[in-house]
Amino acid sequence: MAHITKQMAESIARKLGATVVARPGSAHDRAEIFHEGRRVAWFGIRRGSQRDLGHDFIPRQIYVSPREARLLAQCPLKREHWVAILTEKGIV
Repeated sequence: MAHITKQMAESIARKLGATVVARPGSAHDRAEIFHEGRRVAWFGIRRGSQRDLGHDFIPRQIYVSPREARLLAQCPLKREHWVAILTEKGIV
């Protein structure tokens, strides 16, 4: 199973329409995801230059499986599907 890279984390943030907040003094930026005006999830994106460092914590922070997180990064899964998953789980 391939891990989630920085590039994939950035792709997930874009796909979910996240607001990325720079956090001075921290090793991570924060991607905050809102739905209907309420923050429903957030995850960190490492700022380091090693693009292949794992971001394997992201799936649990956005309430999906590792496979679904990779599908978000690689385009087959859309934001609408992600919201449907969260709705089914009672998160939104």
